[in-house]
Parts: sequence; C-alpha cells; structure tokens
Amino acid sequence: MSFSRREFLQVLAVASASGMALTHEDVLAAKPGAGERLYHVPKFGNVSFLHFTDCHAQLMPIYFREPNVNIGLGEAWGRAPHVVGEHLLKYFGIRPGTHQAHAFTYLNFERAAKTYGKVGGFAHLRTLVKMLKADRPHALLCDGGDTWQGSATSLWTNGQDMVDACKLLGVNVMTPHWEFTFGAQRVKEVVEKDFKGHIDFLAHNVKTADFEDLVFQPYVIKEQNGVPVAIIGQAFPYTPIANPRYMVPDWTFGIRDDHLQKMVDEVRAKGAQVVVVLSHNGMDVDIKMALRVRGVDAILGGHTHDGMPAPVIVKNAGGQTLVTNAGSNGKFLAVLDFDVRGGKVQGYQYRLLPVFANLLPADQEMQAFIDKVRAPYKAKLEEKLAVTEGTLYRRGNFNGTWDQLICEALMEVKGADAAFSPGVRWGTSLLPGDTITYERMMDQMAITYPTTTLNTFTGAQIKEIMEDVADNLFNPDPYYQQGGDMVRVGGIEYTIDPAAPVGKRIQNLMIRGKPMEADKTYKVAGWASVQEGVQGTAEPIWDVVSTYLRDKKVVGRLKVNQPKLIGMEKNPGVVI
Repeated sequence: MSFSRREFLQVLAVASASGMALTHEDVLAAKPGAGERLYHVPKFGNVSFLHFTDCHAQLMPIYFREPNVNIGLGEAWGRAPHVVGEHLLKYFGIRPGTHQAHAFTYLNFERAAKTYGKVGGFAHLRTLVKMLKADRPHALLCDGGDTWQGSATSLWTNGQDMVDACKLLGVNVMTPHWEFTFGAQRVKEVVEKDFKGHIDFLAHNVKTADFEDLVFQPYVIKEQNGVPVAIIGQAFPYTPIANPRYMVPDWTFGIRDDHLQKMVDEVRAKGAQVVVVLSHNGMDVDIKMALRVRGVDAILGGHTHDGMPAPVIVKNAGGQTLVTNAGSNGKFLAVLDFDVRGGKVQGYQYRLLPVFANLLPADQEMQAFIDKVRAPYKAKLEEKLAVTEGTLYRRGNFNGTWDQLICEALMEVKGADAAFSPGVRWGTSLLPGDTITYERMMDQMAITYPTTTLNTFTGAQIKEIMEDVADNLFNPDPYYQQGGDMVRVGGIEYTIDPAAPVGKRIQNLMIRGKPMEADKTYKVAGWASVQEGVQGTAEPIWDVVSTYLRDKKVVGRLKVNQPKLIGMEKNPGVVI
C-alpha cells in the first residue's frame, strides 16, 4: 500500500508547516514520491513479522539522538552494533546527509533533527503498521518489551496507557523486561485480564523459584498462509540484578540456552516451519545465543536500543540465524519477510524503517486515544521548568548531557561531593533552545523506585562500585554483561581501560579536581537503588531535578564527564 496523491500532499503540507527544508534534495519530502519510496517495502515471500522494541512508553513523537560511543571488545570489535557515526555509515553502505544517516547516527544531529522533524509516536506508528499490513495481512506484530516504562503517563497510570495503546496498535506477541518493575502482581493482572484473547505474553526463561514451573507461556504457534510459525519469548535474563529483586521475589530468570533449545525442538516437532525468538537479551547476548542454539531462523532483539539496518548472520550447527535489533523509543519498525517453501526458509527480506512523524499521517483513532489518556495530566506535563542552551541526550556507554544535568542537580540539591546516576539507555532528547517541560524531564526518570540517597563512601568503595559496573559492561563474555551502560558520574573524573582485567579498568580517579584518596570519606548522592528498604531521604529524583531546574531557569551547555579512554583510539565504536 502507498499513499494516495491526496494523502501525500497532506503530508507535504504538514512537513512544510513544521519547517522542513523542502528544497533540499536529501529531505524525503523534497521530491514527489520520495516519502512513498521510503515506506514502500515490496511484498516478499509468505511469512512476515513486524517488530518494534524498547519504545519506553513514548506515545508522542520525540527527538532521539543515537550514540557516539558504543564500544565493542574482542569478537565484537568493529562488528555491528559497535560502530558509530561515519563508521556505521561505511559499515552499512549508507549515504551521508540522508534520512538514513540521521536515523541511524548522531551525525549533524541538531541540524538534521530540525530538517526531518520528530520521530516515533504511536499514532504515526499505527499508520505505518496499517500500510505494511495492507500488503501483508498475515504479518504478526511483535513487541520486544520495555514498553510500559519510560514516561510520566505510564508511571502515573501504572502502565495502563501503554497496555491499551498496544492493544489498539494490534500487537500480537510480547516479551518483557522493565514491565517487571511494576511488580509481579501487576504483570500477572495485565497478562490474565487485559491481554487475554489479544496479546500473547511470552517468556520461556521465567520460572517459579520453588518448583521451577513456567510462569508465562513460553511460545505460540500461529499460521501464516498455511505455514506454521513459532515465536518463543526470551525475557530479559538479568531482571533481578539490573532491577529490584523484591519486585519479582518468587520468580527466577536466566538466559537458559538448554531450555530454549528444548523449546525450539518442541515447536519443530509440532510442525513449525519458521522459528523466531522474540528476545530482550541485548545484541551481543543474542549473537552468542545464536551460536549455541540451533533451529532458530531469526532473533528479533531488544534491550540495547541498537538500530540495525541489516541483520547479523550467525552460522551455527543448524544452519544460520538472523540476529536483529530494532532501536528504541518508537523510532523504528522492522519488517522481516520469509519465503518458505518445502517446509523451509528459502530466502528473506529485511528492512528497518525509521518512523518520521512528519511523513506519516497520524492515525486518528490512536491519536484520539492518546489525547484522552494525556488529558488529565496535560497541565503537569506541559509545565515549563527551564530552557536548555545545548542538546540534551542520553545514549552511549558513558555520560550524556541529560545524565550530567541529573548528577549536577543531585550534587547541588543534596550538598554532595559526587553523584552516581544509573547507566540506563532510555530517555528522549531536546534541541538547543528547547523548553525543558516536566514531561521531558520525566522521560529520564519515570521509574517505580525513584528514591534519592546520600551516602558516605570511602574512595576505595567508590572505585569498587565503578569497577563492578565496568565489568558488567565490558566483560569479554556477553553472558556476564548483566546491566546497562557505565554508571553516570558527577564530580568525578577518571581514566578507563575497557579491555583491562576485572578490577583494573578504573584509574586516576579525581573528585572535584583532586586525586581521590582511598581512605578518605566522600558524600555521594544517587538514586534508583535496587536494594529493598534503601535508606534515603525518600525524596524522589524528579523532585530534586525539578527544584534544580526551576531555580536555574536556563541550563547552559554542559561539560560532560567523559572518561579518558585507554586503547580505544582505533575503535570504530568511539568518536569523542
């Protein structure tokens, strides 16, 4: 399906009104039919999957800056997704200055964002889903998780806004991660009531702690054009480590390769001719898993927010597995088509489509739902806290400017020597001159355990904490990479050797410009502790940051606490 002439002219009108430079040849709407070509994915084969992941509860279009630091080590050195900027363009053969260059890299972010406009938004995403399903009515829409968390409205509605939005979007199957931070009881309530008869909530790797019974449905087998296809769910395996254990006290998690292989063999025995794993492992973990588990045709991955223009093809004992990842924040929709003949996959077609809000008309039914769900909170969401003079973003192995702002707010409001902020990947971006509204602030901190803390640590303890997090990120075995990115720091400068052995990566620690002393004590502010009953001020992080922003009124261009890197000069995952 393509836009009609009338619809396309309407899109051009929207683009013009939003300030797009329609005379620039690289702008999608500059030439008649350009938008149609972007979203026209020719029919291929007889089995199809549509995939989005890590939307982090963003119902409205937003800006989102891709990382300039995504370090790969060992076998991952120079392999996607560990390529950034111009290295990524060269790796995937993407022409600089184009819509794809903007979608997949941070290059010229401010100028390109003003040119192409915002991305995502469920109303625009639904339009794209409908367009693709017009040619693929059999396609299954797969949600890779981290869907209910990440916005103020999702937090305030206990995830209900996203539950209802996904049902309206037409999601068929889902696997979880941050959904668990609403608590086991809430997750079960949604699965057993809201999703029943609508969405299959899949996770083969979540079991009860007492008898090791499966908590959720491990897989589903559906038919497309007479072809039985199986989808197996792989929830985030380290939920009780990366998030509070007390929220899921009776469940155990893990990668569980052996059990996945058992599930693959089981669905194959039941006649499945296509087997797909809907995963929230993260890209590197999925690649290793694809080497170890045979019989999987594709892994539709999430968690690491990597926009992959093409799959990584992994050869294994059973043949090959396509490993993909579909970005974040509703910014992309993946289309995976299989040609299945003679009971086997004979070929495939894959596209990862950027969702440009200016080029996709908003679906009226979804937009009406979004307006309704936001209405009770509209005044609070639109409260103006401050104006930013620089770009605010969070994405990459180390501090982004949003992280820096949060750390500086913690130090100032709490009277701390230093600050820690979790190395999470979610959070929207703002352009220079933009207003920091309450909503955009909440995009960075909308979680169910927001308590701020003020602790006294010795220099040795600070180094130990940072070493532990660095090993989570840079352990050479992906199966031991159990969290997000490096802890964000305020008031701390340091050198890091990502390839060094555990316990020896962090060097030359400085606090407030002075060498850190191992025996000296320092006041360290933080938030989002995963420990139950954490001793804190009980003041949520959004109160600390909003107080800081109201007082500042204008946030200048922030100097980011980027560590000095050792041995990464030629790493294509680093541009600083």
